[in-house]
Amino acid sequence: MSMTDFQAADRRIQELIRRDRLPNISICVCGPDGVIFEKGYGYRDARKEHPVDPDTVYGIASMSKSITALALAILECEGKLSYDDPVTRYFPDFSVPGAPADMVTLRTLAQHTAGIPPIEPLEWSIAMNSVGRDSESIRKLRASSPNRMDRIEQIIEYIAHCPYPTVGAPGENMSYSNEGYAILSYVADRAAGIPLEEFCRERIFMPLGMTRTVMDDDCVSAHAMAGDNIVSLFEYEDDVLVCDDHWSILPPFRGCAMVKSTARDMAVYYRCLSNWGMHEGRQVLPRAAVERMIGPAIPATDQAVYGLGLYKRVKAGHIICEHSGGLHGVSTKGGLLLGEGYGFAVFCSLGDADMDEIMWTLYNTVTGLPPEESHSWFRPVNRTFSDLPMLEGSYIGHEGEPSVVRVDDAGHARVSEHDTELVYCGAGRFLAMDREKPETQRARLEFFFRNGHAWGVRVGSRIYSRENESSFQCS
Repeated sequence: MSMTDFQAADRRIQELIRRDRLPNISICVCGPDGVIFEKGYGYRDARKEHPVDPDTVYGIASMSKSITALALAILECEGKLSYDDPVTRYFPDFSVPGAPADMVTLRTLAQHTAGIPPIEPLEWSIAMNSVGRDSESIRKLRASSPNRMDRIEQIIEYIAHCPYPTVGAPGENMSYSNEGYAILSYVADRAAGIPLEEFCRERIFMPLGMTRTVMDDDCVSAHAMAGDNIVSLFEYEDDVLVCDDHWSILPPFRGCAMVKSTARDMAVYYRCLSNWGMHEGRQVLPRAAVERMIGPAIPATDQAVYGLGLYKRVKAGHIICEHSGGLHGVSTKGGLLLGEGYGFAVFCSLGDADMDEIMWTLYNTVTGLPPEESHSWFRPVNRTFSDLPMLEGSYIGHEGEPSVVRVDDAGHARVSEHDTELVYCGAGRFLAMDREKPETQRARLEFFFRNGHAWGVRVGSRIYSRENESSFQCS
C-alpha cells in the first residue's frame, strides 16, 4: 500500500476530527515494508503555534498494559515466573475477599478475571499525587482517600478489605481492573531483578528502535526525552476547551498506564507483535512470548476477548488485537492485524475522546472495507428482550466517584446522567441509546443473571454490581 491508498481515509479522519472537535491527532500505520501512512492533525498547544508531527510525544495510558504483559511473557519464557503462579507467591498478604488464594493467579490479573470489582485506588492515586489539579471531583477524592495511595502495599491492603462485592469467582468473568496491572508491575520487578522500566527499555524499546518511548511515573523522563515536542493536555469543561500541562501522576500504576510514546514508535511495536516478534528480519521478541499474549489459546471470534494485555477479535476474516487508553488529556488506541505485518496507532491529547472510528477507518483501508464500516460487535437483533423485569435495579461501580446505571422494568435506563432506551443485541447484551438523540449510543451493557434477576451489568469493560433496590423509575 502507499500514501495514496489512504486519501479516502484521510478525508474521513478530518471529518471525524471536526465532528468530535478534537484539538489534535497523531496517526501512524506500519506495514510489511515500513511506514505506509503517518500524519499529524491540529496542534499540540493551546495557542496553536506548534503542529503535531510524527515525533510528538503523547501519554498512551492503558495501552501500556500490553507492554507489561509482554514483559511478563518474556520472563515466563526465561523460566523466571509463570502466569499460573498465585499472586501470593510474590505478595503473601494479597487476597481477593472470598476467593481461594491459589486461584488468583498472575493470569487472572492480566486477563481481568480475578473478580476484583471497579474500585477507587487509581483515581485516589491521581488525586493525591498529581500536581496542579483542582476541581470538585478531585477534592472529593482527596477527602475520601484513606492514604496517598502511592505504594503498592496500599492497593493490596485495599483489595483485601474491599467493601464491594466481587464480580465472580477467579477466572469466571472479565471486569477491567487497573489495580491488577499495578500489582503485575511489581511482580515483574521481582522476577526480572531490575525495575520494570529498565527491563522494558532494554528488552523491548531499544531492540525495536523505540527511541521516543519511556515508562515513567512523573513525566520528567518523558519531557527530557521529548524536548519541547510533547503535547499539552486538553479537556472540555462546560463545553469550553481548556488546556494544561498537569500530567497524571499515579506512582503504583506504573506498567498499568505510565508509558509515553509516539504514534510511530507504537505502530512499530504493534507491527512486531503482528509478526510474532520479528522486526526488520530478526526475531527481536521471543515468538513464544507473543503467542502467550495473543496466540491460539486466546479465542478469535467477532466478539472481543481479552488475552494478556490486548483484546482479540475477528473482522472480515482478519484477526485484530488492540487496546485503548484514557487519562486526563489522553485518548489513544493501538492495534495490529495478527500475522499480516500491520501495526496501527492513533493518539489524541483530549481526555474522554473516542478513537474507535478513526482506528476502524485505518483498519478498513488496509483490509479493503469501506472507510466508514463499523466494527461494533453489539448488533441489534430486531426483537425485544422477553424478561425486562429481570433487569430492573441500580448497578454501581466505584472507580473514583460512584457511577450508577439504573434500569426500570420497561427497558429504560439512566446511564451517565442520560436517559436511554435499551436496544436488545442478543444474549444479555444491549445498546443504551439516548432517548432524545436516538442515533447516539451512550453505553454497551451486558447483564449477568442468577436466581431470576440480573446481579450485575458490564458497562463497557467494567462489571457493576446490582444494589438491593426493589424499583426504579427513569425520569
